Amino acid sequence: MMRVMDPGEGLIGAYGLTDAGDRLLSADAPLAELQERCGGDVPGVLAIPELLALVRQARALGLRIARAFSAYDGDAEVSGFARIHPLGVEEGGGCEVLVENWQRSAPSPLSQRDFAERLDAIDRATAEVSARLDARQRLQVLSARASDAAALQAEAAAAPGRVWSELVELADIAHQQPLHWRLVDGATCRFAGSARTWRVRLIPLGPDAQNPSGFELLLVAEEPLAESAVPSSSAETLPTRLVGTALTPVLRQPVARIIANAETIRARLAGPLREEYSDYAGTIASAGQHLAAMLDDLADLEVVETPGFATVKEPVDLADAAARAAGILGVRAQSRETVLALEGARGTAIATGEFRRVLQILLNLIGNAIAYAPATSTVTIAAQRAGEGRVAVTVADQGPGVTPEQAARIFDKFERLGRDSDGGRDGGSGLGLYISRRLAEAMGGTLGVGAAPGGGALFTLELPAA
Repeated sequence: MMRVMDPGEGLIGAYGLTDAGDRLLSADAPLAELQERCGGDVPGVLAIPELLALVRQARALGLRIARAFSAYDGDAEVSGFARIHPLGVEEGGGCEVLVENWQRSAPSPLSQRDFAERLDAIDRATAEVSARLDARQRLQVLSARASDAAALQAEAAAAPGRVWSELVELADIAHQQPLHWRLVDGATCRFAGSARTWRVRLIPLGPDAQNPSGFELLLVAEEPLAESAVPSSSAETLPTRLVGTALTPVLRQPVARIIANAETIRARLAGPLREEYSDYAGTIASAGQHLAAMLDDLADLEVVETPGFATVKEPVDLADAAARAAGILGVRAQSRETVLALEGARGTAIATGEFRRVLQILLNLIGNAIAYAPATSTVTIAAQRAGEGRVAVTVADQGPGVTPEQAARIFDKFERLGRDSDGGRDGGSGLGLYISRRLAEAMGGTLGVGAAPGGGALFTLELPAA
């Protein structure tokens, strides 16, 4: 075994050697034991996630790395100071690994903040009703994924700006609302149209939890929705209604549980796990999220194709809706280092439409721009006047753009334009743009696509001015 690095006199350490494929070829007893406790073998792929990340980084950069290291072996926490030395091609292209001051101690408990964040993530995955509130707990937008919450969603859309607690019946709370959010978080409630009991989650938004800028409201059902009979319908509409009305509510909660459990496995919350199994869990979570999105699309498809479908007519500030959509998708944009640039001042482009539907369209357009434009690019969202009696909001990306042939088909039902094979990204159900155009038309508007200045695609939502 080559030893370019010297553990040093008086230090308890462990030495190992990896190859160009990050396989641990040999290791001292402490490191070999940790490797086996994490599900690996010697020789075998390095199964200690924390060390594997350092080895890959050192090998990719061709630089030595020295930093504190800690890992969990299933019974105890192992810590020390790791030194990673990448080797040349003639020496195998791997790395020498030295962990100095090797210590094994009882695992430190999760911090209160980390534990709370994990609970929030699980509740987000399983919530069937979600909403955004302002600092005074007044509703801005509410979305329901369960059929027995449709009446709640309609009531929220008909009276925006109401305190959320006015729409539900809180159990064992008789005090005047709104209460301080900490007193309501975790309470149970009921509302008209649902026979189930719901648990309330209020998650403060902003850097200061004592003075939040708003709240994320989640309603998590305490029991699954009872299966309902498939509604009678003609043979022509049965397939869509079967999924949208009957199966979507029944499937949604199991899919959400799959996502939550897969994320728990992927994050190794239950203990150490080999890297490839963590990757498998991540793939399962992504597939579950894709299935959940498809269920949403199929449910929306049924709604927009219902004869006589109409939207609420209310004043909608397009600049405000654009800012809210950008805020919701901010984390996704950051993950691709994409800048969301907002243009147009609030109050300059007021449309007549339904705020919830305008937000839904913008989320689809901006989400597509983030997904299919190059990373580290800019997506520009602009609200503006569009001629006499009309206002518009545009979403422009810096991607490859849309050809005239694609523009003629892009709003067709189930049209994906080959995006399922674009760089390995999933193109979705092919319903988002079709549904968005139907929603725009239901509000008396239009949704079109053209070329953005300097290249890229430019989607334009135009609505009647208020």
